[in-house]
Amino acid sequence: MTLRRFLFWLHLVAGLIAGLSIGIMCFTGTVLAFEKELIAWSERDLRRIDPPPPGAERLPLDALRASLLRAHPDARPGAIVVQRDPLAAVAFTSGRAGGYCVNPYTGDVRPAVAGRMSAFMHTMTDLHRTLGFHGEESRVVGKMINGVCNLAYFVLALTGLYLWMPRRWSWQTLRPVIWFRGAIQGKARDFNWHNTLGFWTAPIVMVLTLTAVPISFRWGGEFIYWITGTPAPAAESRGPGAAAPSVELPVPAPGARPLSTDALVASVQQREPDWKTLTLRLSGAAPGGRGERGGAARPTAAAAASPAPASGTQAVTFTVRSAGSWPRTANTTLQLDPFTGAVVRRTGHDDLNAAQRVRSWTRFLHTGEAVGKVGQAVAGLACLGGVFLVYTGFTLSWRRFFGRRSDVTPGLDAKGPG
Repeated sequence: MTLRRFLFWLHLVAGLIAGLSIGIMCFTGTVLAFEKELIAWSERDLRRIDPPPPGAERLPLDALRASLLRAHPDARPGAIVVQRDPLAAVAFTSGRAGGYCVNPYTGDVRPAVAGRMSAFMHTMTDLHRTLGFHGEESRVVGKMINGVCNLAYFVLALTGLYLWMPRRWSWQTLRPVIWFRGAIQGKARDFNWHNTLGFWTAPIVMVLTLTAVPISFRWGGEFIYWITGTPAPAAESRGPGAAAPSVELPVPAPGARPLSTDALVASVQQREPDWKTLTLRLSGAAPGGRGERGGAARPTAAAAASPAPASGTQAVTFTVRSAGSWPRTANTTLQLDPFTGAVVRRTGHDDLNAAQRVRSWTRFLHTGEAVGKVGQAVAGLACLGGVFLVYTGFTLSWRRFFGRRSDVTPGLDAKGPG
């Protein structure tokens, strides 16, 4: 058996086995390429406010949080998100549970209940990551299946490029397999589509599949630490989205009072003048109340950062998204002393170790977000092409095994085009 024939059958069998999962990942990947933008568009009426009257002043963030807790005593927001846009509502987020949008001028509260678009995107995300399986054990199985099929897709892209390569390089041999031909039907059309789409999408598919490996498999992340020569940290602190380690400060002086949330935000804005979005992570519980998993209202963000004097004080953590950051998804984490507003730790993309920088790229190259809207569009189009590759691959296989012998189109066997 020649190498070309071996790779042909490897390509065909891998496609038949993994094709369904690949098709689901490609379809959902097409939809998810602009997930955040589509959700923001669908919830624009919640996230935007009417222009305030001339001379109106923004209410303090602590007052906005108090307004939220009066309207919804059971609310347990995990973070406050402030945008530079003066017509953007202040968001109090609660993960997938939704959150609340509060008018910064009036204090009016609107629950950011997950709309149809958000619910649809959650379904697409579950299918993309775990084939839509539910339950902890089932989701692990679904993630494993998609991870293995993702590796199979890389093999398909690599072997497809080799099989596509004509033996004689000329415009006559290249033209039918690098662009769409008109006035053809059936097997010839499917063959042309499969080769053309494969040729143009294969390089992007290789990037998308390889960058998914650290997401799907723990060994993928460990490989990045190994190849960069970076000591592997604890499992909970790996990856670009891991929370920054908390900084414990000295016990405050007797009678010292924490700064207001607005004073802390102003301190961050002064140090990060190019800020676009500020996210303040909330933590703690009201004295005598219940914490994150309870139902009681919590104190303001600054007060929540002040534990009992005997245990010291935890720093307040902000995540800053700046205009013109590179990669486009890079964030800066600032941890502040809640009593003085002084920055006790600043961590940006340049402060990450080599493995973390690679992970920050691989995570968002997978979605295209690392290079902005153009990258998202390219990733989405490659995924859309993948849907048609699965379709044409199945139809070509069906005709190979069950079609009429007279329906064979030149170039469809293991010898490849040309």
